[in-house]
Amino acid sequence: MRYDPTKAAIWDKVWAERMDLDVYPPVTDIASEIARVVPDVGGLKIIEIGAGTGRTSIELARRGAEVTILDISERSLELARKFAKKADKKTQSRLKYVLADALNPGLSAESFDLLFHQGLLEHFRSPFPLLKANRRLLCKGGLIVVDVPQTFHVYTIGKHVQMSLGRWFAGWERQFTPASLARTLERTGFEPVYAYGDWARPGMFYRALRIAFKKVGIKLPMYPKISVDSAFSRAAERLRRKRLFHWTVLSCGLLARKTG
Repeated sequence: MRYDPTKAAIWDKVWAERMDLDVYPPVTDIASEIARVVPDVGGLKIIEIGAGTGRTSIELARRGAEVTILDISERSLELARKFAKKADKKTQSRLKYVLADALNPGLSAESFDLLFHQGLLEHFRSPFPLLKANRRLLCKGGLIVVDVPQTFHVYTIGKHVQMSLGRWFAGWERQFTPASLARTLERTGFEPVYAYGDWARPGMFYRALRIAFKKVGIKLPMYPKISVDSAFSRAAERLRRKRLFHWTVLSCGLLARKTG
């Protein structure tokens, strides 16, 4: 059977293995990136498509937004609810959970001020049906944030090797350069506003090593000191803000405005 990213069974299996909450957040802190363009999200209607753990949505709700968390996987929404239980009651009251297909979400058109997804677009062989479905949900002048794997990174090599062996966790996945992501959004009726990128910290090697050790009963810290409090991490934070380095990061993203 051909791989289909809209089938819930694939993602139910992925997220069922992460119910202990021992899972890294997305590479990029998207809530902070949004704040560079929209410093105050209080009162905005926001939707996350393909939410995974939902932690970015929870943070945006903490900052005052009314946030809908949408995913095709019941396990994903269950995991998001578990993370949300750690938040205060006001934050929890601003969260809504929707079990639906990203291509046919069954939600009213032009009902959100901002829409975002992390690690979703790359799973679609053609990105345009998803982006068109996204655009329909946004109000006039609404904002979209798309975060995807960046092409020129060792992650891309490892991913394609595993895909060729039939061992990639999601079955199939593409990647984007900063320029190709911008062109894709422009073709779908969006005007780029702000681009960003980041490397995984800690790196992918450490993350893989941590998983391997965990399987034999050895628990490594989720964040070794070098990844969060060191000259190295501070330098990485400065460099990732420079456009040239967006062509080397693991994850690149774009915030764009709906036109027309």
